[in-house]
Amino acid sequence: MTTPVTTLDPRYSAPDAVATGWDETCRVLEAAQVYWISTVRADGRPHVTPCAAVWRDGTLYFDTGASQQKAVNLRANARVVLTTGCNHWDGGLDVVVHGEAARITDDDALRVLAEVWATRWDGRFKFVARDGCFRHAGNEEMPPVLVFSVRPTQVLAFSRGATDSHTAHQF
Repeated sequence: MTTPVTTLDPRYSAPDAVATGWDETCRVLEAAQVYWISTVRADGRPHVTPCAAVWRDGTLYFDTGASQQKAVNLRANARVVLTTGCNHWDGGLDVVVHGEAARITDDDALRVLAEVWATRWDGRFKFVARDGCFRHAGNEEMPPVLVFSVRPTQVLAFSRGATDSHTAHQF
């Protein structure tokens, strides 16, 4: 992954603010347990829903059922925004990832990602890779799970607290 160009937007930052570094932004992406994904329906209306996602090697990965609204939306429009952070006004760092979702169908890549899912959260996401999808381990009769990658085109970091700042990481 290339290192982004990082800039502070003074219009939305405190006078003494400094830009949030890329390393700090990545730490939030790596530690996040929940993301909110925004997609666009065929009629142009937005769709926002929580999802499980993992940040790995400069790419965000998420999963979805083939019939879920986000998967339906992605078939027509691959552009997405994924958001994570906190719900506190007086502290924390919120991160917004812009990019295009691309379906992962290579079983070798999916096997690696299934291992990541299995060791993340509380262990409830146990998948095996087969036929270009995740399958639920122990219950492979359940519908397949699609996996997507998002390589960021832009990542925004909103720091709140003693010194509010709005940072853009541009790729």
